[in-house]
Amino acid sequence: MSQLFLLGVSHHTAPVDLREQLDFARRGLPDALAAVIDRPACGEAVVLSTCNRAELYVRCDDAMETREDLVRFLGEFHDVDRESLAPHLYDFASVDVARHLFRVAAGLDSLVVGEPQILGQVKDAFTAASDAGCTGSLLNKLFHWSFATGKRVRSETELGQGAVSVSYAAVSLARKIFGSLSKHDVLLVGAGEMCELTAMHLRAQEVRRIAVASRTSGHATALADKVGGSALPWSEIEQTLATADIVVTATGSPTPIITRESIAAVMRTRRNRPLFIIDIAVPRDVEASAGAIEQVFLYNIDDLQGIVSENLARRSAQIARAEAIVAEEVDGFMAWLHSRRAVPTVVALRERFEAIRLAELKRLEGKLTPLTPADRARVEDVTRLIVEKLLLTPTERLKGLSSADTVRLYSEALGQLFDLESPRPAAQRPDDAVAEAEHPAAPKTSVTS
Repeated sequence: MSQLFLLGVSHHTAPVDLREQLDFARRGLPDALAAVIDRPACGEAVVLSTCNRAELYVRCDDAMETREDLVRFLGEFHDVDRESLAPHLYDFASVDVARHLFRVAAGLDSLVVGEPQILGQVKDAFTAASDAGCTGSLLNKLFHWSFATGKRVRSETELGQGAVSVSYAAVSLARKIFGSLSKHDVLLVGAGEMCELTAMHLRAQEVRRIAVASRTSGHATALADKVGGSALPWSEIEQTLATADIVVTATGSPTPIITRESIAAVMRTRRNRPLFIIDIAVPRDVEASAGAIEQVFLYNIDDLQGIVSENLARRSAQIARAEAIVAEEVDGFMAWLHSRRAVPTVVALRERFEAIRLAELKRLEGKLTPLTPADRARVEDVTRLIVEKLLLTPTERLKGLSSADTVRLYSEALGQLFDLESPRPAAQRPDDAVAEAEHPAAPKTSVTS
């Protein structure tokens, strides 16, 4: 019987340099999918590759054999030797695959718990695999169930709410002050990582303009190009303060570079328009007393860290509820998976009954000859209806069994009682036969006259 299998690495198990080596985007996801699905052990495949994880989800028949095959594949595809790769790998089979993927989609396995981007990345990975013809009924069901789980965690908990990075906390504060940021100008003083991260978040809010000032003009130009802004000379900072709405400072200066006096002078020309200043530098770039000036909103790194800590604590309080939702959804998925194991027996049983029905109609062919075409069609409908009604309850009961062992015992008993041929696995059945067995139509209660 086919089963789920997962092999991967993530930020939990592998350093960033190894994760970079295992980034499937380097050689292109289509090539990776084609290479995985071409492995003899893999019947279906999805490749999930992000900056924090590289995971292979497959349908297979033998988990141990598939693990060996995929370990070889990872090493060969990325040109990484097995010895350096092996200690960082993890693998899951069956229910543990579903549990892991549902936690990933819900944001519970992320570097920043609750981050929303991962659900979109899971969807993109599945879409790429589906469009390439690498998925079938098993992975289709698994991934669509994970989407529903992630959505449910988002809607029923506060796991993804509240900024949990200093840069995003700064942007969240700006939105509280100004509302929409689309008509506001930004001044970045400094060109380091914190300024860049904050600028990226601000750009995502579609601010009107971003100006970058740095003592090193080349650094200002490079950052301006990254964030779609413009570089300005260091000497023009005070002049630009008069027009900017949001100021982000993160330099390495040992003393303040923006004084209370200069901000007071700027505010006199601004006609009481608010000025929001995010001072992420340590030591601080802006004199603390400037925050006492009316309509000046000054926040430093400690203020932002406090907001982040509060939001992280709030998210932590939601983790238990999110985990409970994941557990419920895993149980639901496994119930479906167990019922799927009954599909070959259900299909074989239907085929057996249909063969008997057709054989009896053929045996009675002589007696049916005098009937009109309409009456012959009515006989056909009546006999099919009888078969459907006879099979409906056994089919539902068999598919409703939650234990794989019980499904196997019942299947063996039915095979003996009705002399069924050894049923083919569901994956080898024609799609229409599998679909009919998994979702049988309720029989009509009457025959059209």
